[in-house]
Amino acid sequence: MIYAIDDISYAYDSINILERISIQLEKGFFYGILGPNGCGKTTFLDLLIRHKKPNSGHITFSGTDLSKISRKQLARKIALVSQNFYINFPYTAREVVIMGRYPYISRFSSPSSEDLDRVDSIMEKTGVDLLSDNFITELSGGERQRVVFARALVQDTDVIILDEATSNLDIRHTIDLLDIVRNRVDQKKLTVISVFQNINLAARYCDRLIFLRNGNIIAQGKTEEMVNKCLIQKVFDVESEIRFESLYNSSQVIFKRGASETL
Repeated sequence: MIYAIDDISYAYDSINILERISIQLEKGFFYGILGPNGCGKTTFLDLLIRHKKPNSGHITFSGTDLSKISRKQLARKIALVSQNFYINFPYTAREVVIMGRYPYISRFSSPSSEDLDRVDSIMEKTGVDLLSDNFITELSGGERQRVVFARALVQDTDVIILDEATSNLDIRHTIDLLDIVRNRVDQKKLTVISVFQNINLAARYCDRLIFLRNGNIIAQGKTEEMVNKCLIQKVFDVESEIRFESLYNSSQVIFKRGASETL
């Protein structure tokens, strides 16, 4: 078990964001988290990486209380790709990717040749090698996101957490990067926990889906069981039809158009 989440709640300024969440996440699976805007998806991830602390309940990571793990040790275990990465200092793209090796480098030391070889290899695989000498402050949103994705892979962790990490990417780069992490799940037992807005992408890549609404887990389970029109209606208040797509070997959702007022 990679995460055991026991009865956690989180409130901000007396507003309940998450209420009594309990779930266990196993190693080596790709988890997708879905739900309406404001349902607590990003807050849930913030609790998993200890950016926030629950008001009640507790979280264990690989059998250890999450709050007892040092920041450096946590950085060797969990990598984050957030939807909004901002840095105002003109590091080059390669320097940003090298930051993914910092948890393994002693203080006042420089990256080893092995660290740099790994950086170069990942940058090539993710297609950001051509951006190597460009300043991160001068890259487009999508280019920055790809660089941050490469940094997370270079971090070489057991878990990668993606917070709408492909929201700034075009279709090609979205597929390329999700293919990379999907292959790592299959080949290296990486655990991926990702917030998605696109349910069809989640259905294509994820082993398990977790649906949140109003700060509660509405449903969670195997992807093929979770992609059904009754559940989608319950979570998102939209009607849909489900079709199996042989090209993806997964079910895909076709949304029905709602009635609109005449303007």
